[in-house]
Amino acid sequence: MTKIVVLFNLKDDVAISDYENWARTRDLPIAGGLPSVDQFDILKSQGLLMSDATPPYQYIEVLAINDMDQFGKDISSEEMQKVASEFQSFADNPMFILCDQL
Repeated sequence: MTKIVVLFNLKDDVAISDYENWARTRDLPIAGGLPSVDQFDILKSQGLLMSDATPPYQYIEVLAINDMDQFGKDISSEEMQKVASEFQSFADNPMFILCDQL
């Protein structure tokens, strides 16, 4: 199973409450409901273990993908293209990392 890890910070002009409301009401239900997605979690950074330093990323998304070919089809839908565009309006240069579980 492929996992996609997304690391990102919010753009400077984005209110945390606006992003988190959108994430709960749009991103999680729509992207998490795709046939190719077994699990979708959005995590909010709280700190670095045994450090007072600020984490390099505010948010981490983890998606468990059961079929990458189907995922490609799923994200090309009109609804997902709108969600992706909305996400880009919140996220500042997100990194999408493809992972395989050991």
